[in-house]
Amino acid sequence: MRWDDQRGDDDAALPGLGMRGLVRSVRTPEFAGITFHEVLARSALNKVPEASAMPFRWTVNPFRGCTHACVYCFARPTHEYLDLDAGRDFETQVVVKTNVVEVLRAELSRASWGRQAVALGTNTDPYQRAEGRYAFMPGIVEALVASRTPLSILTKGTLLRRDLALLASAAEHVPVGIGVSLAIGDEALQQAMEPGTPTPRARLDLIRAVRDAGLPCGVMIAPVMPWLTDGRDELDALLSQVAEAGATGVTVLPLHLRGPVKPLYYAWLEEHRPDLVARYRSLYGSGAYAPREYVRWLDERVRPLVARHGLGRGGGHRLDAEGTYPEGSMPPAQAPPVATVLQPALF
Repeated sequence: MRWDDQRGDDDAALPGLGMRGLVRSVRTPEFAGITFHEVLARSALNKVPEASAMPFRWTVNPFRGCTHACVYCFARPTHEYLDLDAGRDFETQVVVKTNVVEVLRAELSRASWGRQAVALGTNTDPYQRAEGRYAFMPGIVEALVASRTPLSILTKGTLLRRDLALLASAAEHVPVGIGVSLAIGDEALQQAMEPGTPTPRARLDLIRAVRDAGLPCGVMIAPVMPWLTDGRDELDALLSQVAEAGATGVTVLPLHLRGPVKPLYYAWLEEHRPDLVARYRSLYGSGAYAPREYVRWLDERVRPLVARHGLGRGGGHRLDAEGTYPEGSMPPAQAPPVATVLQPALF
């Protein structure tokens, strides 16, 4: 069935400031239970605050909300700005910026544009399933390359394969970084925690495909979840698979539970691992981040495994011996990296 033949609630009005420009709301059997709210965006480029430790200053997000439905997703609270909830609404009420390519081209053509690197996939995944229908990414990549703007992409979506030839061509003109997010090696756990994502095996195959296309491919092993994915054997096995697939670097980050993500995550534990609820409450207390002691413990566990699998080339950043953050690393307000070894173009 054609997308345009599906139900369009032309008179629908979403609450919240971010709902300006609503054109229609679309439902289709192909995406059962999900509503896509198509809007005309006023801007495509999002500036990262100067105070942020992120090594990029601009992002593009074609979607708000994500059908990957990862229970731990740090981006969930952003849906509350739309007067939608961070739980089911984040997974099933997806805002689509239908004019994102045209607006981006206009913004990149301005004389004031400084050609700073632009990151995609920093909030919601640009290669979530809906990209197969809307096909924004080829136009976004082409616009960035035409303006000689470096770009990086982080995704869990195997749909990236569709654009590998385009990205390989883009890399001949501007720096291009590709990252694949793969936090969980056990498929049963992955399906329970990330029900809308491709399997670990599919993402390992994606890493191979990226490398076969001649592109670097960093891997985000994040978040590492206490008592679920932080076992030595589990981390060793996942790093071994990532290395065998050809990854050019890894970043390992511990779980953080900001705002409404914490009760959502605890609710998942109550259903699937009630034996861990008290442990998590003790570990995270009233904060969003794991204590420094856990971060150091995880760091000590991960570092030798990263080295063993040949993923330690190129250095990285970490907590120093005093538990403070070296210059250029993430401040306490951000989730502290445990081990980071990435191609420079990735972030």
